This record gives sequence, C-alpha cells and structure tokens, in this order.
Amino acid sequence: MKEIVVLSGKGGTGKTSLTAAFAALAHDFVLCDADVDAADLHLLTAPEIKQRADFKGGSIASINQDKCVSCGRCLELCRFGAVNDDFTIDQIACEGCGVCVDLCPEQAIDFPEQVCGQWFISDTRFGPMVHARLGIAEENSGKLVSLIRKKAAEIAQKNNLGLILTDGPPGVGCPVIASIGGAAVIVIITEPTVSGLHDLKRLVKLAEHFRVPVLLMVNKFDLNLEQTAVIEEYAVARGITILGRIPFAPDFTRAMIQGQNILEYAPESKLVHMLHGIWTRINQFITEQKKELELR
Repeated sequence: MKEIVVLSGKGGTGKTSLTAAFAALAHDFVLCDADVDAADLHLLTAPEIKQRADFKGGSIASINQDKCVSCGRCLELCRFGAVNDDFTIDQIACEGCGVCVDLCPEQAIDFPEQVCGQWFISDTRFGPMVHARLGIAEENSGKLVSLIRKKAAEIAQKNNLGLILTDGPPGVGCPVIASIGGAAVIVIITEPTVSGLHDLKRLVKLAEHFRVPVLLMVNKFDLNLEQTAVIEEYAVARGITILGRIPFAPDFTRAMIQGQNILEYAPESKLVHMLHGIWTRINQFITEQKKELELR
C-alpha cells in the first residue's frame, strides 16, 4: 500500500481541484481529505456518508460548585483569564491546559473531554472516501488527521486496495506534519508568486526532515513566467522532480461550480492531457522508488 499526499505551502493554489482530478485517474484506491480545518474535497466528490462518528480531542475545565470553597487558587493560577470572579469557567477563554485541575486543593474542577468535530466514511463515484469536519476554532486538528489516515489505511487493507490518495492541509503546521508521516511521496502544488516560493521552501524543508520524497507542480504558471522560472530553478537545485506546469484555466472554477473535477467537466481539453501525463509521472516515480528500496 502506498500513499500520495497532495500539499501546498499556502491555501488557494488549486490543491483540492488537482487532487479531485487525480481521483478520476486513479484505480483501486481510497480517497482521504486530511484538510480537516477547511475540508472541501467533498464539494467535488458528492460523498454518500455510510458511517459517522464524533471526534473527541482536548478538554475544558468545569468547576463543580458543590465542591468549590471559593479559595481563589484557580483564579490565581489561570494565565488565560478563563476563571470568572464567581468561580465559573469562561468556555471560550479556557485553553484546556489543566493547571487549575491539577492544583485545585479541593479537587473541585472537572476536565471532561470535548467533542471537537466528526469524521466520516463515505462512498463516492470514485471509490471510498474518509473525511472529517473539525468544529469552528477547535483544536487537535493533527490528532484528527492521524485518525482519518488510519481509517483510510484500514479500508485499503481490508479491501486490498493499493493506494491512498490524500488531499492534505496547506502550510507547515501540526495537521501537515500529521499528514505526511509514512507517505510514499508528497506532491506539492505551488503558484508563481513570491509567497508561493517562500512557502514552498518551508514545506520542502519539512518534507526533508521527515525524509519523504517530494514532487512539484506549478499551477497557474503562465500568470508569472519569471517567477515560475525562479521556482523551477530552486527545485532543480534541491534535486526535486518537476512534474509539470498547469496554466491558469477558468474551467477549473467552472467545474467546481458544477461539483465536478476538470476531467469530468472538460474531458477533451488540453488540461486533461497534461494531467494524464503528470499522473503517469507520479506513478513512475513511485515504481522507481520501490525498485531502489528493493535493491538496497
């Protein structure tokens, strides 16, 4: 079983649209949306939910008024201003650090685990899909990413599927770290801007730390040919394989409005031909990588 994780150093680069296109080209695979903070792959796959479950992560303090003697210790300890003068907890201000819970002399503070979101197992027209929805401003997105990747791997193993295709979160934070461990390859989608190059460098550095190989695509390359050349020069200098360039194309947006990927919306377009070639190169890279590991 191998996992391809599609990432971007920043949001809005076209990562989800391209992941959905790859889903139309792949066979015998599980689709996974690891962008739990702002999941949107479901907009292009129309999943039919077969299983749903609550996700619990993190706790918020709650003062038991029957035990509280109003000693003021929690008020003194809290550095987030979450304890009110009447010895109740401001649920929004509480960071769930647990200091008041551990040091309350009367053991009057409960620390219940919170429901932070939901995760789903669904059927799509492309195959099974695991996805999730984290609550607004909720924490532990990394934990939720790890959970849905585990569920995707279980489905792949149970059904003898050889591939997991994961739409990862943008950036380099906790959910990204949780999405790349054990992946066969990371496909980075970038765009020809100064911020695109800056965030690409951060993401490449992260991937190198975890020793996961990187492939690169430049989306909307024709909006700034000079910056595209700079990005590709950087990739060559770092030994990163460049999969190809995708031009700016309003058809991606039109397809999204219709709830389709680009292959469904414009099957005869030059874009589709490009994406077929890129998908072939991704699989060739993984095959070559596997052979190298076997030779070692």
